[in-house]
Amino acid sequence: MSRIALVDDDRNILTSVSMTLEAEGFEVETYNDGQSALDAFNRRLPDMAVLDIKMPRMDGMDLLQRLRQKTTMPVIFLTSKDDEIDEVLGLRMGADDYVKKPFSQRLLVERIRALLRRQDAISTGEVAVTEETKIMERGNLRMDPLRHAVTWKGQDVSLTVTEFLLLQALAQRPGFVKSRDQLMDVAYDDQVYVDDRTIDSHIKRLRKKMRTADAEFSAIETLYGIGYRYNEE
Repeated sequence: MSRIALVDDDRNILTSVSMTLEAEGFEVETYNDGQSALDAFNRRLPDMAVLDIKMPRMDGMDLLQRLRQKTTMPVIFLTSKDDEIDEVLGLRMGADDYVKKPFSQRLLVERIRALLRRQDAISTGEVAVTEETKIMERGNLRMDPLRHAVTWKGQDVSLTVTEFLLLQALAQRPGFVKSRDQLMDVAYDDQVYVDDRTIDSHIKRLRKKMRTADAEFSAIETLYGIGYRYNEE
């Protein structure tokens, strides 16, 4: 049973969403501010977190930033209907997905299930050996899907589930262009629609992380209006 942490200062959302998730077979922990959630996460991390952005004591952005210092667990943001800035910032800071308020609880459940399936597929050794699960080496890049491990020039790089899948998709065929639609198909289930900004934000954060290992990293090329390409170095 997967443990989901739900963090929101709206008690109605905490109550209704936790009831829905529990009915779907999840174990749910609820917190009404970011600091309370962080204190609990320091003792024991959940399998996934669903975070509101605007909360007292510590908001969702600050909480995500602290989480990303120590874990790559999947995170979904709950954002306001018209607040695109929050969506982009959240993705750039390392959120895997976002859902706009007011939202369908069925949609949220599908997003949670999709992320957990992806997490399981690349973090356990119980999947079949395929091209997607074999260790891949491309010049300075080494990816081990079964251990969710990435190194660049021998240095470890910590990636979220979404970042890992996008890098893997690009690096599997160096020199070939992947459109944003193709990358969406890799990173998200069919039931989940995301727009171009989501993929662009994940790629920006992926580049930033790779540049922590190598300031000259430039293997991921943007082809404006087309997509992205991995160039083997």
